[in-house]
Amino acid sequence: MALTASRYGKERVRVLRLARDGEHHTPRELTLSVMLTGRFEAAWTTGDNRAAIATDSLRNIVNVTAAQNLTLDAEAFVAAVAQVLLKTYPQIEAVGIEAEEIRWLRHAIAGAPHGHTFTRDGNGTGFVALTASRAGSTLRSGLRGYTFMKTTQSGWSDFVADRYRTLPDTTDRIAATSMDATWTWASPPPDCSEANARILQTLLTVFGTTYSRGIQDSMYRMGEAALDAVPELAEIGFVMPNKHYLPIDLTAFGLDNAGTVFLPTDEPAGRIEATIGRIA
Repeated sequence: MALTASRYGKERVRVLRLARDGEHHTPRELTLSVMLTGRFEAAWTTGDNRAAIATDSLRNIVNVTAAQNLTLDAEAFVAAVAQVLLKTYPQIEAVGIEAEEIRWLRHAIAGAPHGHTFTRDGNGTGFVALTASRAGSTLRSGLRGYTFMKTTQSGWSDFVADRYRTLPDTTDRIAATSMDATWTWASPPPDCSEANARILQTLLTVFGTTYSRGIQDSMYRMGEAALDAVPELAEIGFVMPNKHYLPIDLTAFGLDNAGTVFLPTDEPAGRIEATIGRIA
């Protein structure tokens, strides 16, 4: 029987490149599929793997190329990955790369683009809930799946240290979340759209401009600020799972990763919940 077609590679290779220029950061996040066609037939037909390249090596090549090309746009970056593969392995005849880009929009605070606070493009959905009876009603508004991050000014330290702990303290990490927020109105504001926008802007300003000792710390202060900013609010509740960006260890390739190349991962994720209300 003839082997009429074959290819292989690595899918869902996720990488975030973070270009740092002082306090001005630029994140570039991609999820790549890297597929190879070439003289690999023997791996199928006779179990001979001598020409085969480990798919783990493809992931490593993406990460190394990322570390060496922090500022390339997505189109130039996939071309750089392909060139490394074609120059390194003569048995490769063709490389096919597809990449999906998560676009991070620089958030403006006080009318000026902020150096390290970002929101995700095409972000979130609005939320409204009404419970009504003849005795009265309760109106809630909010957001679902609103994703944002800051690339510095966040840490997680001094937590429980026991024999199960493997996570080290850190005072500088990427903090990111996909937030569900629900606020309950004590009385409906004159303009709900304007009030909702003011709440969101307040939440992001606190998140982006203050040091975070953890999502819990930021969440509480964000809720306090929203209640201060909008007197019609009775309470605000949050569900904020962590979106982790883990520094990739590149020492095996003679490269030092000074907080510029990260593995994005959504699961498993910490899930943090709280409701902040006014003192009766």
